[in-house]
Amino acid sequence: MTALSLRGKRVLIRQDFNVPMEAGQMASAKRIEAALDTIRLAVAAGAKVLLMSHMGRPEADCRDPALSLAPVAAYLARALGGEVKLYDDYLTQPPTLADGEVAVLENVRFNAGETANDEELSRQYASLCDIFVMDAFGTAHRAQASTCGVARYAPEVCAGPLLMAELAALGKALERPRRPLVAIVGGAKVSTKLTVLRSLLSRVDRLIPGGGIANTFLVAAGHKVGKSLFEPENVAAARELMAWSAEGGRAVLLPEDVVVAKSRTAAADAVVKSVHELADDDIIFDIGPATAARYGRIIEQAGTLLWNGPVGVFEVARFAAGTEYLGRAIARSGAFSIAGGGETLAAIERFDLDAAMSCVSTGGGAFLEFLAGKTLPALAALEFRSAAGEAPPRPSPAPSAARSPA
Repeated sequence: MTALSLRGKRVLIRQDFNVPMEAGQMASAKRIEAALDTIRLAVAAGAKVLLMSHMGRPEADCRDPALSLAPVAAYLARALGGEVKLYDDYLTQPPTLADGEVAVLENVRFNAGETANDEELSRQYASLCDIFVMDAFGTAHRAQASTCGVARYAPEVCAGPLLMAELAALGKALERPRRPLVAIVGGAKVSTKLTVLRSLLSRVDRLIPGGGIANTFLVAAGHKVGKSLFEPENVAAARELMAWSAEGGRAVLLPEDVVVAKSRTAAADAVVKSVHELADDDIIFDIGPATAARYGRIIEQAGTLLWNGPVGVFEVARFAAGTEYLGRAIARSGAFSIAGGGETLAAIERFDLDAAMSCVSTGGGAFLEFLAGKTLPALAALEFRSAAGEAPPRPSPAPSAARSPA
């Protein structure tokens, strides 16, 4: 975007304003804050700035007021120090703006055909602008009308500064890492991250699994995990991954001690136990202090760190110590660090670690799919237009499994 002349142009910028809402109030404005530099650059360049985003997952043909972007427009008005109007009927009555003015278009998922990457809707979006700017990495894995379809028909398309910064950080971490490269991947299920884990294990020196993923690896290593969340159907796959990584000189690190309780309730006692002594009714909720210290030493010696997902139920104070310890170890490490994913962002905010990360990615699903080496449809559309100067074939809403062109 910074390479184009924007003065007097209608510039339509796809941002990710899908912020968490609680009782009608924004619980976190991190994603909006991340987009402010792009918006200010466009305003300073004299563009007529149109911002579009989704919010939540409204039901088809339902304009849910709770998912309106009105709170986003109000926040932007305060942050930018000027009026930011919210336009609802923009498809039938396109906004008319003066140079340097900013408007927010109502939730794109209120529009029929958005998630299906509808061709007619894509053309309508394109008719609103002279230049389309894709700046929402967090939605780049979705082949939808506002992320991908519009790029086929807009007169001119480009990537935004936020998107470019995130791609540069990911490229540095994956393609040109300082060694050792250590990845922390938490989450409930191995099945949803098997492709990511395989891809990472071909690149990293150390992999630290967390949450239910770690439990599945523990079972694969011969340990009992009581009533803890794990996936019996993926134990064999986890065992194969550990054997394959060991053959290549890489390591999947497993906990030696864990924090367990009989339930998640406040009345249940939290106890530290060795992974060799878990009872049949124990539930693992966090890594133990010895494991945290061992992981911390590895993190502090790393050259590059990737973090996606907590290692425990950090939302509960009694089970937050492991995730906080690793987060602070990343802050102390001096390594190039990149963190992404909704729960990771929440942990970073909770423990005030934002300034300690080299890059905090706004993407969750896009972050994981990029790590897995998948093509992100919105990036493919931008690259095709850049290389060929014409619209690419219309992709289906499901992303492909090919390597990302970025």
